[in-house]
Amino acid sequence: MHTFKQHNTRNRFLSKTTMIFHYFLDYADFKFSLIVIFLLLLITDIIRNKNPPSFPSGPWPLPFVGNVFTGLDFRTIDKLAEKHGEVFSLRWGSEKTVFLSGYKMVKEALVTQLDSFSDRPVVPLFHKIFKGLGIIGSNGHLWRMQRKFAITHLRYLGEAKKNLEMSIQQESVFLCEAFKEERGPFEPKFLLISAVSNIISSLMFGHRFDYHNECFQNILRLDTEAIVLSGSPQALLYNAFPHLFDYLPGPHQKIFSNYEKIVNFLKDEIKEHKEHLDPSDSQDYIDAYLVEMEKKKSDPEAGFNMETLVVATLDMLEAGTESTATTLRWGLLFMMKYPQIQEKVQAEIDQVIGQSRQPNLADRANMPYTEAVIHETQRMGNIIPLGFPKRACKDTILGGYFIPKGTSVTVSLSSVLNDKSEWETPDTFNPGHFLDDQGQFRKRDAFMPFSAGRRACLGEPLARMELFLFLTALLQRFTFSPEPGEELSLEGQLGFTYTPRAYRLCVSPR
Repeated sequence: MHTFKQHNTRNRFLSKTTMIFHYFLDYADFKFSLIVIFLLLLITDIIRNKNPPSFPSGPWPLPFVGNVFTGLDFRTIDKLAEKHGEVFSLRWGSEKTVFLSGYKMVKEALVTQLDSFSDRPVVPLFHKIFKGLGIIGSNGHLWRMQRKFAITHLRYLGEAKKNLEMSIQQESVFLCEAFKEERGPFEPKFLLISAVSNIISSLMFGHRFDYHNECFQNILRLDTEAIVLSGSPQALLYNAFPHLFDYLPGPHQKIFSNYEKIVNFLKDEIKEHKEHLDPSDSQDYIDAYLVEMEKKKSDPEAGFNMETLVVATLDMLEAGTESTATTLRWGLLFMMKYPQIQEKVQAEIDQVIGQSRQPNLADRANMPYTEAVIHETQRMGNIIPLGFPKRACKDTILGGYFIPKGTSVTVSLSSVLNDKSEWETPDTFNPGHFLDDQGQFRKRDAFMPFSAGRRACLGEPLARMELFLFLTALLQRFTFSPEPGEELSLEGQLGFTYTPRAYRLCVSPR
């Protein structure tokens, strides 16, 4: 009996020992399997993302995620350029982007090699909204046809009817009256956005909006919020892992929600235009586009349809409002920061225009100092420091590096506007950058706030008109000073664009 119990105990011990041993082996097999799987994935990641010969190098990427923890703000890019050279690369997830810095390298890419970087890459955050349609995000035949139509009809609507300059002059009256009605220090942000937006609204919709129109003011706020959020690190992560972040909360969801409301507003405008359309008498851009849709039915690849019209209209609001309004905000900030420069601009306004009439575009040729101040505002304002991404449309050699077809390319416009080899005092607000020895205005090749080449901003002529007419009208009527006790900061806020931080100003009628 005793021997039986001992035997039974020994069997249980052996059974438990065997179970533990098998469990250990299973655990070891599982752990080993995980290690093998990880190593296989790591090797696959290394092989898949191996750079081709002579491809630009950059900071060492982490496995699987690349350089997602490297900031994509222009200051970080400028520092990386100092370390890795004027041509370097970063990888987000599995997508590689080549960054170009400095005037000579950017000019080589956008001007000298004009046809090498004229495509747009798919940027998931924006592609979800713009869908590769319209002008900003499209490519190929569709882009060429949409761009041609925009250039032709914006020129016709602006010049043939002779209403563009008058429209800006009229809006400047409304803007000055709105400034005059303010009592005490105020934030000019949305008044400026409203004024600039009304110019593009007149072209697109055939009418302007009152500054107190709640619906339109809400649209402007939604758009401004989306632009700020689109430059946030969390939103930029969406570009690296869009399929994952589609199911996660974050600022990208707010961006999509805002744009959905803006698109619905545009659809309502288009619907109203379609109901009252007279094909023989196009009153605005939307009318002209609806007529063109009928003409281009035989060429569906040109993209003239309702979906593209919505995106094209959104393009124009985006490109025609944000950058110009932000530049005006920088302009007023610089005038307050440097009152002696403000006084010199006002003296030139008094000499050339006086106080009895409105500024007009013909005055611009006789106002070199004012022109220099506006250009320096654009340079120092640095509105779109990294431009909008481009894509190599063929295999290209740039700066001795090989850039394969399809590679995303980002040019640092900030590095051009602050290139120490091109500007005498790049870190100082200095209108003298744009004046010759006789005090006459001079152009500078390194002045690229609108980018350059085939993808340069279509709205540059309009923006230049607005900046001159709005700023001279404001400085003709008022002197600007900061809120008492407020220390003005020239440190901006980075979203998709680089904007001044919120400030309040005081206006004194002249």
